[in-house]
Amino acid sequence: MTPAALDRSAAVEAAPTPARRPRIAIFGGKDYPSRGGTGRVVESTLRQLAGRYDFTVYAYASPQAEAHLAGVRVVQFPERRAGGAGVFLYLARCLFHALRQDYDLVHVHKTDAAFALPLLALRFPCVATSHERAYLNSKWSALGRLYFRLAERVFVRARARRTAVSREQAEYYRARYGRTVEHVPNGVEPLAFDEEAAGRLLAGAGVRGDYLLFAARRVIPLKGLHTLLAALRALEFRGTLVVLGDLEQMPEYTAEVRAAARGLDVHFLGYVAERATLLALVRRAGAFLFPSEREGMSMMLLEAAACGTPVLCSDIQANADVLEPAECVRFRVGDARDLAQRLGWLLEHPEEARARAARAAEAVEARFGARAVAERYARLYDEVLAGRAAAAPR
Repeated sequence: MTPAALDRSAAVEAAPTPARRPRIAIFGGKDYPSRGGTGRVVESTLRQLAGRYDFTVYAYASPQAEAHLAGVRVVQFPERRAGGAGVFLYLARCLFHALRQDYDLVHVHKTDAAFALPLLALRFPCVATSHERAYLNSKWSALGRLYFRLAERVFVRARARRTAVSREQAEYYRARYGRTVEHVPNGVEPLAFDEEAAGRLLAGAGVRGDYLLFAARRVIPLKGLHTLLAALRALEFRGTLVVLGDLEQMPEYTAEVRAAARGLDVHFLGYVAERATLLALVRRAGAFLFPSEREGMSMMLLEAAACGTPVLCSDIQANADVLEPAECVRFRVGDARDLAQRLGWLLEHPEEARARAARAAEAVEARFGARAVAERYARLYDEVLAGRAAAAPR
């Protein structure tokens, strides 16, 4: 071999091998692309960190999934319409697949998937995130609520770094179980608005002029729409209320709120999946009304505040952890009379309401920006991965 060839060979041997990015699986989610809630939180993290880690997402089969986010691998299984049993079967299939992979870390979202944690932790370092205490939701049967309570116990005892999106949840787990659960809040991504789509939706529903807005992923009792409608009657409200959210979750409750809305100018527009359309509807509203009785950490509340829309919300701890008194108007949770009085004040003081909304928008950007929240997850991942490397045999 010539000296030049030897030099080239030595250079090739000396060239550093590019470091492999850590492989991280996102386990426990269902809808991808997201239809709101937990899925939106997950996607925000993926968008911020996909250049740093190789992510694999487990999800229901969707024709949009593969091309949704560049650099994110998707493992898909069909959705089976069999209630809780269908969800459990789907998660079991995800678990069976994951156990045969070579991930460096698995991030389990939602405590209803916590049954998989003991097995996953035998193979991989794990991070586990609680988004809510689902057994407090009256939507579920007694058997369902029992399952969620058992899953919570698995979550707090699992060999994993545990986080919760709500400070209230993290404190509850420490007080109830004596286990450390870190508070990592949800983050808000940069806002985008599809005014044209929002305008078409409102026109198609016959909404003209100003309106107040109620929005939730699912219209169920703990979201408090019944309290809001009672308050509007007590206030003898003559304006327009737009209601966004899936009305098919609990048919009996849907019939109840439709009956309560008779005589009021209420427009039920259903669930709006497109974020830019939803946010355009929020920004157009005179106020965002959030009478929820229980939350983990609401993305809907965060995004409404980020839009600069005046917010009237219940005084539950999860809401108080997001917005200060100077950034919103609060009422006593479940109290329709107090809600009516606070709403009356908000409508009579539009300048002060807008000033509070402006402070809220600034505060949300400063405290809950998506990039800052994603960096907290990145530090957590890196710490867990470093612990695995230190424990590996040498």
